[in-house]
Amino acid sequence: MKRFSLRDRINSFRYAWRGIRSTIWQEHNFRIHLFAALIVILGGFYFNISNTDWSLIVLAISLVFITELLNTAIEKLVDLKEPNFNPKAGSIKDIAAGAVLIAAISSAVIGGLVFWPYIR
Repeated sequence: MKRFSLRDRINSFRYAWRGIRSTIWQEHNFRIHLFAALIVILGGFYFNISNTDWSLIVLAISLVFITELLNTAIEKLVDLKEPNFNPKAGSIKDIAAGAVLIAAISSAVIGGLVFWPYIR
């Protein structure tokens, strides 16, 4: 087992942030999710939502960001392994994209449930 290294731990955070930054700049859908999250956060401040509602909103936003990051990683890995068209590789990428779609729809439902009482 490798000894604990503060430098390695700091570098692991740098690598993670580099992955997030590259996804933001390279993936159009991630930027759309960021914009939607900003609108939802501003709405939360505008309506002064409860701590419980904030918790639901943070979880919903995180769910979308996490699935989008995982989808991007899966797509890049599949492209690395199979750069040419392959129906099986396409199916893998479609499944990963489907996970993002489910996360986005679920988050939209959560947003509706949270904000409806404030809007009404």
